[in-house]
Amino acid sequence: MLDLDTCQGYANCVMVAPEVFDIDEEKGTAILLQETPDDSQLAAVEEAVRQCPTEAISLEG
Repeated sequence: MLDLDTCQGYANCVMVAPEVFDIDEEKGTAILLQETPDDSQLAAVEEAVRQCPTEAISLEG
C-alpha cells in the first residue's frame, strides 16, 4: 500500500524498485506502477518499504 498523504517524494522506492514505483512529476509523490508485484519483485518491494523515510509504503497480505 502507498499512503499518498504521507509520501514526500524522496524517490527511495523508485531507486530500489523502479519496475514497481515511479514519481508523479505533477504531484511530486510516488505512484504504483504495479498494484500486485510478482514474486520476483518481492525483495525489491520489501527494500523499498525499509528505505522509505516517511514510512508511506507498507506490504499487505
